[in-house]
Amino acid sequence: LSEGTTTATRTNKMQASMMKKSTVMATRPTGSARFVCRASMQDRITRVMKGAGVGAATLALTLSANAATVKLGSDAGALVFEPSTVTISKGDSVTWVNNAGFPHNVVFDEDDVPDGVDAEKLSHDSLLNAGGQSVTTKFTTSGTYGYYCEPHQGAGMQGKVVVK
Repeated sequence: LSEGTTTATRTNKMQASMMKKSTVMATRPTGSARFVCRASMQDRITRVMKGAGVGAATLALTLSANAATVKLGSDAGALVFEPSTVTISKGDSVTWVNNAGFPHNVVFDEDDVPDGVDAEKLSHDSLLNAGGQSVTTKFTTSGTYGYYCEPHQGAGMQGKVVVK
């Protein structure tokens, strides 16, 4: 979100600079064709800058809302979460996408989540049976969360989410 905030700050500074120039231009005779042209250009630049700021902020919010995507099964078909560990910010979500070697699910270990967190509420016990199916979990408590795929736990299919 700091990227969006930085963009918004730059946008505000540019707009303030343009407004100062506009004040100077207003002291020129209003019949000047040059004044009309610059005022029109200023309006266009202001509109573009406002749109860019909104676009950057929207993109930043969208990216932060779904901070990580994890494949269920590697492209080569290995029974793994890829990547096996993701680090996100508090309030972000992780999406797990069925990739290969299914069926899979995402089950959080009650002994491997932060104190006070209900592992059952985070888990997705239902099996994903087709490629491209996905599940998403939002994390609101900082800490480390261990999870596994129930059908492939014996094969070592496990992962971690680190929430800062």
